[in-house]
Parts: sequence; C-alpha cells; structure tokens
Amino acid sequence: MGPIVFRSAAILCFLLITISPRNAQEAQHKDIKHPELPKLVRNWAEKLGGELWHFGELVTRKKLVEESFKYTDIVQEDGVALLKDIKERIKKMMEQKEGAVRRIMEVAENAATKGDIVDDNFNYYNAKELLNSATKNDEETEDEKEDAEFDSNQAESLRSYESYDVKYTNDESVKYSRMIQEDTEDYQLDQEQEENNSEDMELPRKVITDDYEQEPMASLKPPEDRTHLPLYPNPHFYDIEVNTNVSAVHVPSNVYDRSQEVIKGIKWSEELDQTFRNNYKQDPSLSWQYFGSSMGFMRQFPAIIWTQEPIDLFDCRTRNWYIEAASSPKDIVILIDRSGSMTGMRREIAKHVVNNILDTLGNNDYVNIYTFGNTTEPLVECFDDLLVQANLDNVRHLKEAMSSFRTEQIANFTLALTTAFTLLQDYRDNRPGQGAQCNQAIMLVTDGVYESFREIFEEFNWRNLPFMPVRMFTYLIGREVSDVHDVKWMACANQGYYVHLSTYAEVREQVLQYIPVMARPMVLNPNLKPNPTWSPVYADATDPKLTNYLWEKRERNKQRDRFLSYKNNKNRSIFFSDEASDRKYAYQQTKREYELSEERKYRMMTSVSLPVYDKRQNATRVANLLGVAGTDVPIEYIKRLLLPYRLGVNGYAFIVTNNGYILIHPDLRPVFQGILKPAYNRVDMIEVELQNDDSEPRKFSDELKDFRRAVVNQTSGQKVFMVKTHIDQMKRIMFGKRFYYFMGIPDTPFTVVVALPDRYGSYRIQYPVEDDPHRIRSNNKNLTHFFTGNWTIHPDWHYCRYLDDRHNFRSPEEELLHFLHKMEEPGWRWSPECDRKLICKVVADAKSTDWYNKNISASNNEKNGPIAMLMALLPRHEFIKMFGITVAFLATHSGLTRWQDFPQNVDDQRRRNEQHFHLVHNKAIDEVWYRRAVEQYYIQPRSFVYSVPFGAEYEDNPEDILVTASHAIFKGNKTVKAPAAVVGFQFYHSTLHTLFQKITNSCGEINCKRTCSSEELDCLVLDDSGYIIVSYDKKNTGVFLGDIRRDIMELLVEERIYTRTRIYDYQATCFPNIPTGSPATRFRNPLFHLNELVQWALATLFYLLKSTMASDDGLLGPVVDDEEMVEGSGSEPPSRAFEKDFDQRLLINKTQPEPCDKEMFLYSLLHYNERNISSSGYNKSMTGNCSRPFLVQPVVGSNMILLVINRICPEMQVDEEFLSPNPIEVDYNMSRQCHIVHYNNFTRRNYMSCINRSIHESAIEICGKGVKTAATFSIFLASFISIAISSVFNF
Repeated sequence: MGPIVFRSAAILCFLLITISPRNAQEAQHKDIKHPELPKLVRNWAEKLGGELWHFGELVTRKKLVEESFKYTDIVQEDGVALLKDIKERIKKMMEQKEGAVRRIMEVAENAATKGDIVDDNFNYYNAKELLNSATKNDEETEDEKEDAEFDSNQAESLRSYESYDVKYTNDESVKYSRMIQEDTEDYQLDQEQEENNSEDMELPRKVITDDYEQEPMASLKPPEDRTHLPLYPNPHFYDIEVNTNVSAVHVPSNVYDRSQEVIKGIKWSEELDQTFRNNYKQDPSLSWQYFGSSMGFMRQFPAIIWTQEPIDLFDCRTRNWYIEAASSPKDIVILIDRSGSMTGMRREIAKHVVNNILDTLGNNDYVNIYTFGNTTEPLVECFDDLLVQANLDNVRHLKEAMSSFRTEQIANFTLALTTAFTLLQDYRDNRPGQGAQCNQAIMLVTDGVYESFREIFEEFNWRNLPFMPVRMFTYLIGREVSDVHDVKWMACANQGYYVHLSTYAEVREQVLQYIPVMARPMVLNPNLKPNPTWSPVYADATDPKLTNYLWEKRERNKQRDRFLSYKNNKNRSIFFSDEASDRKYAYQQTKREYELSEERKYRMMTSVSLPVYDKRQNATRVANLLGVAGTDVPIEYIKRLLLPYRLGVNGYAFIVTNNGYILIHPDLRPVFQGILKPAYNRVDMIEVELQNDDSEPRKFSDELKDFRRAVVNQTSGQKVFMVKTHIDQMKRIMFGKRFYYFMGIPDTPFTVVVALPDRYGSYRIQYPVEDDPHRIRSNNKNLTHFFTGNWTIHPDWHYCRYLDDRHNFRSPEEELLHFLHKMEEPGWRWSPECDRKLICKVVADAKSTDWYNKNISASNNEKNGPIAMLMALLPRHEFIKMFGITVAFLATHSGLTRWQDFPQNVDDQRRRNEQHFHLVHNKAIDEVWYRRAVEQYYIQPRSFVYSVPFGAEYEDNPEDILVTASHAIFKGNKTVKAPAAVVGFQFYHSTLHTLFQKITNSCGEINCKRTCSSEELDCLVLDDSGYIIVSYDKKNTGVFLGDIRRDIMELLVEERIYTRTRIYDYQATCFPNIPTGSPATRFRNPLFHLNELVQWALATLFYLLKSTMASDDGLLGPVVDDEEMVEGSGSEPPSRAFEKDFDQRLLINKTQPEPCDKEMFLYSLLHYNERNISSSGYNKSMTGNCSRPFLVQPVVGSNMILLVINRICPEMQVDEEFLSPNPIEVDYNMSRQCHIVHYNNFTRRNYMSCINRSIHESAIEICGKGVKTAATFSIFLASFISIAISSVFNF
C-alpha cells in the first residue's frame, strides 16, 4: 500500500502545481475575517474546472472530432420548403389509408346484401377465446441454433460492455447474405450472377411467418377448429402474436354472440378478409384494419388473441373512430328526472344511462346535463346556459357530478323541456361557431310522464315540418311502469327513439340504439357520402375508465407493502415519513417511465374511418347503419414522416387538430407513472407552446391566441415568438427565439407546424460529394467498413426499412447493415424503403468518425498539457481508473452514436446494476445532454455541461451514480454556425467526490487557515439549474439547493447569480384525498363480521346486475380487497398481538387521479462576460456579520459554480413562501374545468360533414320498444355462485 499511496500523493501534487490559477483582482472587503478565502475559493473553482476540462478534452478527443468535420460546408434549411415536404408526405400517407378504408366500406356494404340465415353450428374466430396452435419444434434447425448462439453472444457482449465488433466480425458477408433477398422492382439483381454466387451463399435465414405463408396452398384449406389459430410475433404489430391471413372477431361482454342478427353479421363480414389481405399487400405500412358493427362486434385484421386483463371493457361503438364516423357532430342536452320516485335502483340505472350516453360522445360533440324537479338546474353549476365540448376532461367532470345528485320534489317537465329547447335554439340562432352546428337532440331520463307536452314541441320543434331541428330520445326506467304511451309518443313524434329499461344489464346496449337513429340522414342520402373521419390521438384498445382502477390497485399494493415492511422491519420509524416515502416512490416510478418509455406500452394511435350503410331492400324502411370501417395509424409512424433529422436539435414539428388539440407534439405526455392520464388527449397547442412572459396561469397573450386561430383554421403562415421550454423531467428550462411555420392538410382536421430555434436552427452541415454512398462505392470501398466498433443509430428514425413484415431484424443497426450490403451490390436503386438524404448523412458521419474505435491517446496539440503530461507518466489503465470514467461517446446530427467503454472501471456488481450507455442514450439529438450542450455553446463555447440524476438520494446504490458531461461541436464562422456533433463522457460520482475533496482541502500556494474540510465551511458545486453536483455530503447529490438552504438560494437570486422563472404544466395530474376510515376498526367488534357478510350478499346481488356491462359504475367502482386488511397477504385472521401493534401512521392517504394545472419555478444561471463580471455577485466577499454568509465562483469550462457557505452563521428566515421547482397545484377559485369553459373557450373549426336531414325520414316507423330480459333463474343462480366463490377465495 505504501508505494500506491506515495504515487497518489505525488500525482495530486503534480496536478495542483501544474494547473495555474488565473490572475484576478480581489474585491475590497468591509469585514475581512479570512482575507485569503476569496482568492482561495477562486483557485479551487479554477483548478476543478481546469482539471475537468482538460480531462474531458482528452478523453472525448474533441479536437479530432472537430477535424473530422473540417471539410463540410454550411447550408441553410428553408423552413417553408421543409414544411411543404413534411405536409406532402403526410398527405400522401393519409390518402393511402383513406383508400384502404373505402375499399373495406364498399365490400362490407355489398357483402351485407348477401346475408342469410346462418346455421346454429357456425363457428368463427373469437378473439377472446382463441388459442395459439403454433408449435415449436423439439429439435432446433442448424440456422436456429446459430441464431440462438448469436443471441447468447450478443447478450454476453452487452453485459460485459464489449465492442459491437463481436456481432459483425464473424464474416459479415456470409451473415448478411443469409437475409432473404426480395426480387422486387426496386432491387433487381442479375439472375445469372445470382446463380453463380449461389454456391457461396448459405441458406436463407428463417423468417417469421404464419403457417399459411409457409405453405402457399394452406389458405385454401378450411381449418377444422376455429378455436385454434397459428399466431406468430410480428414486429410490424408491436411483436404481438398475429395471423396475417385471417381476421378475428371481438364481441363485447354485453352482446350475445349467438343471436341471429349478430351471427349473421359475423358470417357475412368474413368476406372482408380478402380485402384486408389485399390492402395489407398493397400498403404494407397499414396497421390494424377493422369493421365495427352497430350490433357491437368488431372484426379486426390481423387476428390476435384479445387480452382481457385487467378486464375487457372494450366496445367498438364507444370508440372515438366509431362515434365520429357514425353520425355528424351533435349537440346533446340530457334531462334527468330527480323527483322523489327516482330512488334506489331507478336512480342507479339513470346514472348508468347518462354515463353510457357520455361514453358515446367525442371531441366534435357538445353536451350539458340538467336535473329537474320543481326547478331545472345544471348538474355542474358553472356549465349553466352552456353546451360544453365532450372531451375527456369535461365528460369526466360530468360523470363525477352524476355520482352525487339527489332525488327530491316533483318533476316539472314543462320547465325542463323548455330549458333544453331554448338552449339548443340559442346555439342554432345566436351563437355562430359555437357548439356542433349540426345535429341536436334531447335525452330524457325519467320513470314516467303524465302527459305528452305537445304544445312545447309545436312551439320549438315543429315550425318547419317535416324538418325537426331537435330529436327526442326518451329512456323510461322502472319494471313496474305500465303507462308508456306518452313517453314513447314524445320520441316517435320527434324523430327519436324510445327505450324502456328495467335492469342495469341492458342499459349500454339500449343506449347505443340512438346512434343509428342519428345516422339516418346520412344513410338516406347515399349521394352525400361524408368525408373520411380522422380521430384525435388515443391509446390503442385501452379504456380511459381504467385509470382510476389501476391507480387504486397501485395504492392497495403500496399499502400492503407498507404493512408488511412495518411488520418485518425492526426500525419501524422509517415508515412514518409519508412525504419522503411518497417522493421516493414517485422518483422510482418516474425513473422507470423515463427509462422504459411507458408511453409505448399504450401505443398511441389516430384512426381514419367511414360509415357503412345497409343497402338491403326491406319491406319497412329502416335506414340501418351497418357499422364503421377503419384502420389505425400509429403516432410513431407519423413521427417518422416529420423528418426529425432535418428539423435538427431543439427543432421539432407538431400536428394540431381542428379543435386546437395536439395530435403529435414532443411535449405531449399522456402517461403518468405508467398509468394513462385521465384527460390525456385534451391538450391544447396553446398549453404547450409557452411564451417567455410572466403572465398568470391561463392568461394567454393575444398574439398566441391569434397564432392558435390561424393554425386551427388551416391558414398558412409564419410567426416568431420568444418562448420558454422545460426539459429534463421539467427540472430545467431553456429560453430563446423560435420561428414557426404552419400549413393545413386539406380535407382533414390537421395542421402541421414546424418550429425551429434561432441562431443555429436553420443551418446544417453538408458533406462534399465525395462522401456520397455512390462515390464511395465507385472507389471500391465498402459502406459497412465505416460501421465498426461500438455504434448505434436513432431507433425511431427511418433510415431503411422494408415495407412488409417478412423481414425480422434484431435491432435497427442490423437492419441498416443489411441495406448497406444491398447498396454495395450491382443494380441498387433508391426506393421509398430508404430515406436517401438520411442514409447519405449517416454514411458520411460514419466515414468521418470511423477512427473513434481506436484507443485514446494524447494528440500533438496536447503533449504539453498537464493532463497529457500526467498520462505520459502513468500507464493508460491507471490513468483511466484514476478518473473513474466508464464511457466516452460521440453523437452526430444524423442520429449516429459511437462510444468507447472503459471496463477496467466497471466491476461485475456495477455491470449488473446499471444499463449500458447505448441502451439508455441512443437518440442522439433528442437526448437531453445533446440539447443542453448545443445551447451551452452560445453561453460559453469552451465548456462541458455536467449533470447528475435527480433524486440520487433515493438510489439503492449511491456509489454507482454517474456524472454525464457533454460538449457541442460546431462548424462555421462568426456569423453562421451549425451544430455537427456532441462529444461527452460518463464517470463515477465517487471519483468526482474524491477529486473535489482533494482540491478543496488544499491551500496550494496560499497561506490559509481553513479549507472545505473545516467544520466552519460547507462547500458545494451547483449546476446551472441550482442542483447539487457534488458536496461533502453525498446524500445531497442531485438535490435542489433551495430544498436544504432556502436562504442562500434566495440571496443568489437577489444577487442575480441565478434567475427564477415561473412555468406552468397544463398536463399535470393531481391526487385529491378520498376520505376513508381506518381498516383497523374492522377488527374491534364481532358484529362487524356479520354486517360485512350481509353487505357482501347485497353487494353481490347488485353486482350481478351490473356485471354484464363491465362498466366503470360496476367493476370499476370502489374495490375492497384483502390487500387492504392489516394482515397483508396472509389469509388467516390477524393475531390480537398484531392488532395492538397497529399504528394509524401506517395508513397511506387514498387518492384519485384528476387532471389539474401546476406551477413551478425553475432556476437558471446568469452568465457574465469579462466586462461585467467584476460588478456581479462573483466579486463579493463573505461578511463577518452573516448578512452574506457565502462565497461563489464560476467553475471555468463548465456549467457549474462553486459555493462556499459559512456554517457558523445561522440559517436566515425567508419571509415569503419559497418558490420551488417542486410543482404545486394552481388554484383558480373554481374548478379547472369551469375556468377553461369560461375563460379558455378558444376557436375551433367544424371540418366534418354535416348531414342532418332527409325528406325520406318521415317514412321510417321504427322508434323504439320496451326490452325484456332473457336471463333465466338458473343462469342467475350459477352466476351468483360463481361470483361468491371468486370473492371468498379472492380469485
């Protein structure tokens, strides 16, 4: 140990001597207690910054990277031309999808005319009952063994951080010749040459297909068993197991699939399979195709096994793509009878009716709910005299209000109907541009009427017969109601529909009957076919109603873990810090969401759909809507069409709907801690494009409103705004000027907007023509030769990609190499499968940086530097280990990222604990360290940006915390510059901590009495956002300074070291507490168990009536679970001893997620030049009277400052409430929804076709009927027993 210690001491002395401090003039002190301290602190800051800068410059080989781009030129990217290119690409894609849907629609309308009686034994592929018949061979083929061996080697190489060379050096040409070669029009190969080379080629690599594709004639063989189907993972469908030759049918829980009408529809819709296959063959980029029937079933292609976890709530008729295509936009007023007779089950059924009506409304519909007794009152007081948009936010608010309405008094139908008709007439005549401006309807929910109220209809609805502006739908509730004449007449006489409901189970199916009635004018006007309907963004096959259920389930698990930890852990006091526990849990969830990209789990989509009409001739005119045909378009697919590589770093494009809502935006955050937000798709563009002003929440400027209006109305133009943007989990902020270019896509609800930053946003580097792939090939050089060592490409960008699903690649890198091999072959021609410009850029970047996999060595320019001299004294591995570096990296504007590992610093335990750099940070210009480095260049060109993880105190292994440093490489001159790349490195925080201690414990050449090791001083290094990078207390790593010393942070703001900016999060989620009693009280009284048994029996009976609906009022209501009991996961009764140990502090606060607005204050470092730094806080002294108990100095060559605090001085009181980066909810003195409705009722555009009348509708006689339940007592009893068993044994 002696020689090692001596060597380390010698190295430290060498570093402290060779890095000389900058000569600077000291400030005059009023009270000089330690006159040497200001100079000493300045020396520490310069030594730390200088050492880090020189090491970073060496390890990243910054100068070599700069030389790599020496021969590039600067070109300007025209924002308007870029926008037009993006718009044309999206328009072409949308036309292709619309064409596919039209073909489905036409075939469905023709197929329905052939429908006949179906045999009772007819079987179909039921998606919920399918079993996968694909079998795996017991013995692997040789190819499969090689592939498995390949996977094993690859996994091992990633675990040990070895080079990617392992994957590609085992005879690349042989490995990639095994890829299937398609003889397509774009890749014509010389047949003679192919035959000559066949001896050198191995067998084609196995491609994942289904049995039908493996055997061409298999599609002609009818399967014997339709409960089994061969399904195989398909990367085009998110690696879900599918069969691309047939479709499968989903039937909702509340629909009986063997009824004659349903089974006939399933039968004739089988003819759609051929159309599905042809569409998919013609456009391999197609996602899910489907036909949703008005009877409830949905036929989807390709066939899959439908997941029913945690519960199957799916009904295609309540999906947005169905709702908006099935009828024109509509204004709905719902009237609920709250008279004294509407109690008990009637009240519950009424609530369920209203909830189901609300589920059938979309963003282009408007609604309000009034309850009536002696008076007529709005359900939500602030919605009075309004129709509110039926978005997820407003609908959720109305549903919550429904849960608490009371019944009383006597119903005044005259007042209620007059109120509804007057409101609808006001929107028709006096409020242009507001509401749906098309269909209108009144939904009356009551248990009986005492007359027909004919005079009201004559006054408001029969002035212009046969056209009636308002339809009337009546829902009569109650089994014992005998007089139905008047309530039925009200619907029939006003082109509506009447339903008599007596049980909970029949509600959804009967409520949905109103949709075909609203669609009658469209069906009766076949020559007025509506335009294809595009839906807002939504989560694929996920019901928003699951949000509350999933959150409640998470809290139950959290409560269980808390009880078990309390019971098993001796130090029980640690479980009583609710705030700390919640912060740690939130940090862990946020980190998981950030690393695993939870948004992808929900597969965000938009859909295009068209209505399908019934063309069959009937004896009685019915104007049936058969259903809706549609296809999904994944949002990630549209993102690739936005040409992100041309938008550049900190540039982006987004798409806005006709309602002003976001379809695509980099700041759209639909997921919170792994759960879909309650109102995830109601995000307005004005809520994410924030001006750099100090306005109050939701007080948007007139300029921003005008910008929004122009975008919504699809007006082409340009705007410039000073904006503020949050980054890095909303912990940091960036400012700047942004140029906006916008243009609408005709005949769609969408407008495309391109946003480019100032200074560098319109400039790109361009390689000379010699670096074009064609020129490289002509010089007999292999393109793949430049892709060696460790490298990766942006996983979300479209470099080259087969348009079909017959090729499966392990990674984007493997796919790129495959295409590069094809480019080296004779006969190559560019095709839509490859983005030529992006391929040229990434190949040129790879050629310019192919030296990066070589070992680090000092360049000629660095031989005289202190770090280079030190490296000459030490062996390379000791030098690297001394600084604790784990990886050095280089990322370019083309999405290429190279890295070099330093495994000598990573032991086996650390290798298991952390993900490797390239698995987490592979998105180049989209990475936070890339974006910050580019912005930092304009603040201090000669600097690295340093960062540590937020909440590092919650890390299980604090010794494994990594510091990330990055630096931007620009090309250009004083007037025009373009970012070319970013270099950086990661090293262990423990090493930085050691280095920091060594530097700040030394006086150097200054005669000092105190250093940072003294009890009197506390030394910290802060980043440009006020977060602690390093301090003597490792627990403070990643903590905001204001959380531990508010007084010092306030003084730093006052002295303009930091500036504070208020910013709002209009997509936040809040969690109001739900009042609840203590579970411990359940064990105090023996009668409690009897009471529970009675309540369980009653609840089970009531639940049975709800269960067929699987609604949010049933299965998604409050759930009592065994996990909530004190005994945790055990099934035995808790012991009396444990009852005594129970502590109320163990209980968590039960909450419910709600959309809300939050505000936070983010901090940014102010930068001074040499002219004005002398008058700044950096030149002030620490006072002896504790009025300024600190010194601060910039850490040169970085985004950090060194802060030295006098511990002797007591912490000063901060008079006002500290303005923290921690978000707090905005209080509007009213609900958020009310504030938006009254003060943020912005412009929208009605783009959908309005077909709301037909002269033939008066001939339709069908207007509703009563419903009788078909459940027998035996079925009821069997269901009851099943539910009882499941409840008792917690199945």
